[in-house]
Amino acid sequence: MTVPVSFTAVPNGGESDLRMTYCAFVISSLLDDWSGMDLDRALAYIHKCLSYEGGYGQAPFGEALGGTTYCAIASLHLAPETPKSPRVSRLAGAERARTVRWLVQNQCESGGFSGRTNKLADACYCFWCGAALTILGHGDLVNERAMADFLANCQFKFGGLAKAPGERPDPYHTYLSLAILAILPSDHGEDETWKVARLDPWWNATESTAQWAREHIPARPN
Repeated sequence: MTVPVSFTAVPNGGESDLRMTYCAFVISSLLDDWSGMDLDRALAYIHKCLSYEGGYGQAPFGEALGGTTYCAIASLHLAPETPKSPRVSRLAGAERARTVRWLVQNQCESGGFSGRTNKLADACYCFWCGAALTILGHGDLVNERAMADFLANCQFKFGGLAKAPGERPDPYHTYLSLAILAILPSDHGEDETWKVARLDPWWNATESTAQWAREHIPARPN
């Protein structure tokens, strides 16, 4: 029997879950070289992490989390087709609808997103859930204005964005807040400070950077 596999953070041990799987898929995608993994087994591992709620846990049988749901969905869309796993069948039908519904339901009344069912909104999950919906083709289901207002309320008076209004800012939440605004830009009128370069939701890089990488990595023979 073929056993689904993940990837470890370091050789011969370390953490092993969907975060490392996503890293491996991004590297393989950047290099356009998937020979370093058993792709079908890796894809099977991702499917094992799908929870009854519709989101993906960090590992099989885990609670659905916004961050690892993004990792799963991005990985499924980055990977090339195989005879055993055509793209169209990777997340389709009732499973796809359940995942979309779970992601949409994570948007709270405050406009922010929670990362788990019945948890408080957190700025970073605006990216994890919003970017996942974008990859699935349902970014239009995000209440963009409400989300942007929530993120604006997370701003600290001396700069940066926090996980929630009234909290201290940090680089992690500042970056992910700006990243989702670059994927799902909202109308802020004349406020130029919110206008940022568009982001590629699969690689989490600007569209211009992603285009350059696709054209130059790996280096093509003349």
